[in-house]
Amino acid sequence: MRRRLATLLATGATGVVLLASPALAAPADKPQVLSSWTQTSASSYNSWVAARANQGAWSAYGFDWSTDYCSSSPDNPLGFPFKTSCARHDFGYRNYKAAGTFSTNKARLDDALYADLKRVCAGYSGASKTACDSTA
Repeated sequence: MRRRLATLLATGATGVVLLASPALAAPADKPQVLSSWTQTSASSYNSWVAARANQGAWSAYGFDWSTDYCSSSPDNPLGFPFKTSCARHDFGYRNYKAAGTFSTNKARLDDALYADLKRVCAGYSGASKTACDSTA
């Protein structure tokens, strides 16, 4: 009886470790986390920037952090630093495409990019702000 109990406990413990292993499946809240990082708000942007700086903490989620920044558009047109905004846009596009829900989220991702660009422009004034807003 003792051997059977020990065998059952050992088997059960192994099963629990395997089920909890992030390599087997992304956490169930992955869609919520993805959504929280791809909204138009400054807090969403800031949360994504913090997560991007600590990608290892999110490795269980299997996010695609790759980016080509602003693709064929300049990353810093006229000196305006749009590179991080473009990286977040790429993050949203790549991860929603992988999830198979890109078409339902595309408009919001594009709106978030525009909001991010406008936040960059908010740091300027006068003619520079006008030029930045026009570029955004």
